[in-house]
Amino acid sequence: MGRRSRGRRLQQQQQQQRPGSAEDGGKRNGAGWEGGYPEIVKENKLFEHYYQELKIVPEGEWDQFMGALREPLPATLRITGYKSHAKEILHCLKNKYFKELEDLEVDGQKVEVPQPLSWYPEELAWHTNLSRKILRKSPQLEKFHQFLVSETESGNISRQEAVSMIPPLLLNAHPHHKILDMCAAPGSKTTQLIEMLHADMNVPFPEGFVIANDVDNKRCYLLVHQAKRLGSPCIMVVNHDASCIPRLQMDVNGRKEVLFYDRILCDVPCSGDGTMRKNIDVWKKWSTLNSLQLHGLQLRIATRGAEQLVEGGRMVYSTCSLNPIEDEAVIASLLEKSEGALELADVSSELPGLKWVPGLSQWKVMTKDGQWFASWDDVPHNRHTQIRPTMFPPKDPEKLQAMHLERCLRILPHHQNTGGFFVAVLVKKSSMPWNKRPPKLQGEPAVPQASVPLNPVEPPVGSTSDPSELESKLAPGISDTEAMERAENVENSGSKKDGVCGPPPSKKMKLFGFKEDPFVFIPEDDPLFPPIQKFYALDPSFPKTNLLTRTTEGKKRQLYMVSKELRNVLLNNSERMKVINTGIKVWCRNNSGEEFDCAFRLAQEGIYTLYPFINSRIITVSLEDIQVLLTQENPFFRKLSSEAYSQVKDMAKGSVVLKYQPDPTKPDALQCPIVLCGWRGKASVRTFVPRNERLHYLRMMGLEVPAGKKRESAGGAPGAGAASPAEPEDGVDAASPAEPEDGAGAEQEAGLDTASGGDLAGAGLPR
Repeated sequence: MGRRSRGRRLQQQQQQQRPGSAEDGGKRNGAGWEGGYPEIVKENKLFEHYYQELKIVPEGEWDQFMGALREPLPATLRITGYKSHAKEILHCLKNKYFKELEDLEVDGQKVEVPQPLSWYPEELAWHTNLSRKILRKSPQLEKFHQFLVSETESGNISRQEAVSMIPPLLLNAHPHHKILDMCAAPGSKTTQLIEMLHADMNVPFPEGFVIANDVDNKRCYLLVHQAKRLGSPCIMVVNHDASCIPRLQMDVNGRKEVLFYDRILCDVPCSGDGTMRKNIDVWKKWSTLNSLQLHGLQLRIATRGAEQLVEGGRMVYSTCSLNPIEDEAVIASLLEKSEGALELADVSSELPGLKWVPGLSQWKVMTKDGQWFASWDDVPHNRHTQIRPTMFPPKDPEKLQAMHLERCLRILPHHQNTGGFFVAVLVKKSSMPWNKRPPKLQGEPAVPQASVPLNPVEPPVGSTSDPSELESKLAPGISDTEAMERAENVENSGSKKDGVCGPPPSKKMKLFGFKEDPFVFIPEDDPLFPPIQKFYALDPSFPKTNLLTRTTEGKKRQLYMVSKELRNVLLNNSERMKVINTGIKVWCRNNSGEEFDCAFRLAQEGIYTLYPFINSRIITVSLEDIQVLLTQENPFFRKLSSEAYSQVKDMAKGSVVLKYQPDPTKPDALQCPIVLCGWRGKASVRTFVPRNERLHYLRMMGLEVPAGKKRESAGGAPGAGAASPAEPEDGVDAASPAEPEDGAGAEQEAGLDTASGGDLAGAGLPR
């Protein structure tokens, strides 16, 4: 018998001899065992000692602070504000689901009716005393839970922690802003930013855009799934290390200029001790070592963000940590080396109703074994690799006072029953000091690497052969003009087809992940487009140059659309960035489409973007028609209202738009417009709408949807995770590896896209 086998047998014997083992049902008396898992004790003496010493909690509130941390986090939800349906969802929640929660008790606990977050605009965010666990498992709350799940998957509700809603609000983004989200996954804050771009739903292509980045390739697909629920042509997901994210460029009136962002969200990786209420593992794993190890990375990311911010732009730095080493120390160091280029904005009046405490101006550093250091001078030499000078507050009192660190906001859990959080808003007044050098003259040799001053804060780690990464690592010592010239040299060093934005060559790929298909823009003279333009009578203003596919060979199965600005970014930076996803699907090929005068049918995902340009194939329907179309599979023309029947009876077979326009003279009826994709058959008409979106519209009309009906998915089991290359998400038509270009484009006869209508039975051609 081997040593391992003997060890296992001995372990089993000891287990059998222990009281409270498997024989008594897996429960251990007084020790908190349940089902074989120990209950985590919500105690950590080092945590309490550390934060009491730093005085982050106002005097006399320590017991309330610790008491709140030991309570489960209440469930919060946010209604997406960019769809015109937001008011209808709010009306439905308040008048139906919240009323059903009145006087309800779950496990002996009275259910409080959800209340709006006082500081979130227009009552679009709500919280309840119900924990997520109770919501999921209580039979009395099943209908409410089903509603939340379905609306979340439709992109109409986001179940997001209250404090994580704060940074996008303080970013104060507008539809014309170019926005960078540096550490974006899983994407709840990104969706808020997209909503801000689409504040005016009558504008299908806002001037601004969001570039959402994450270093983790797999989490990027979760980000894609979140963003795609909102169906925006103005979002791009990229995969880079945020601390050296490439400097991009755009074509401005024929010349290439460096892209500077108007708004940057810098929600950095952190130790997460503000999340103890939902991540209870933090109680036993907490140590100051996490903060000491993350400080350098956080500072590098914030510095890189500040470099790419336009003058006059705003950057929000946030963490879900309460530790000043990750919070004020990063901000103070960034302000100090910016030499006045950055300053902290006073945002104390921007979110009335939000309770917070001012940032600290003095703090100490503690090692994982409890040893304190008040200043860098006190740190012994053998600790210099673990503890850095940037972790301490500035020595000069005047310099410290000028920083106004009290303008930082720290949100404590006991003040408004939330998680812990830290946020600081920075405004850029001028270029960073290392970017102010005059540009080098034409023909001068490039600056040798040794002579480029490196970031004094953190020594470089490792090396790279990627010119784009080299440029970004040397960024603190080069001017913007030099960065642009280097970028152009990289661009011109290889051959590149017009309109094809492929991934960087494999030798430059430092991040592992799935191989992406290229982004290929449709040429203006492509014969594919005129039949589409004629069939749908597209407006002359339709930006056809913004159409793209994900293949260079064979038939084009899907057509996607991006905004003009994102097209500019794609065409000018394909060698420098790894794009995971961009664009929304607007058309899908029918396998037998040629017989319907047009080979492409409309896709529901992009219909709200496409609809303003369509002048033909539109059927105006009533609310009763919508109900018939959403509840019956292939209703005959005669089942529609006389107005709808007169429009559809003489129309040629093929894809159609079904439009409901609310009547303002009937305030009790649904007051939001509805645009659906449909198919006009020989004698019947049907909709191509994902199941969850279908349920959403029916709920808005006041119809009760039977609970318990399982979601049928083209991509796998119900509740599948993020859209990934192996498993498409139901209802997510993303221009990403989740749906290969030559994949499930259309059903054999009906042209039904399995990803957007595969849950429908009998998906044949309407009769």
